[in-house]
Amino acid sequence: MSPSTAEFLAAPDLPMKIAAASAVLLREAKLRERFRDEIEPHEKGEFINGEKFMHSPARESHNHVSTLIVGIFSAYVRANQLGALRYEKALCGFSRNDYEPDIVWFGPGKAATLVPETTIYPIPDFIIEILSPATTKRDRGVKLEDYAAHGVKEYWIVDADQGCIERYLIDGDAGEYHLAEKCTQGEIEPFSFPGLSIPVAAFFEDAANLAFLRMILK
Repeated sequence: MSPSTAEFLAAPDLPMKIAAASAVLLREAKLRERFRDEIEPHEKGEFINGEKFMHSPARESHNHVSTLIVGIFSAYVRANQLGALRYEKALCGFSRNDYEPDIVWFGPGKAATLVPETTIYPIPDFIIEILSPATTKRDRGVKLEDYAAHGVKEYWIVDADQGCIERYLIDGDAGEYHLAEKCTQGEIEPFSFPGLSIPVAAFFEDAANLAFLRMILK
């Protein structure tokens, strides 16, 4: 139990706090249902703490790096039958919020629950967010906290402009992320795919990406 949770439970006005929180969550649940009903298939939006956030078109640097990352992981996952990789339009339902992360991976167990009619996806096992000016605060704030709280084992924050990857892993005891590494060169080994070692350059440079794809698809 975290110190903040213990402090909350020890509050003498706990019943009043719970009643107030319940009222807020009930209102949010209705707004969330409306969000899910009204969002169009071509739109990219998220529902976070009672607010709706719609995403503007991404910059070329974001789209370029996203394409390179998806190319690597999609090829590796499909070639080795390791579940399902989705990107951009996978709305994932958490206990309070709905997120559309840039790239998500579901291990074989969760992938087996996906059907052609799926519109609300389960909580991913691995999430990658590519920073943009409009989303940086949420990617480093509420999302980092919420993903950890819901047991997303691995979370990457990618800075397309700086060519940098921050790899976060969950601390099972604390239920929080710790920064496993921050790298701009060398190789990175995803926790979600043991034995896979990827040149960092392959996520940012076309030539390195193509060379790595040729190697893993031999």
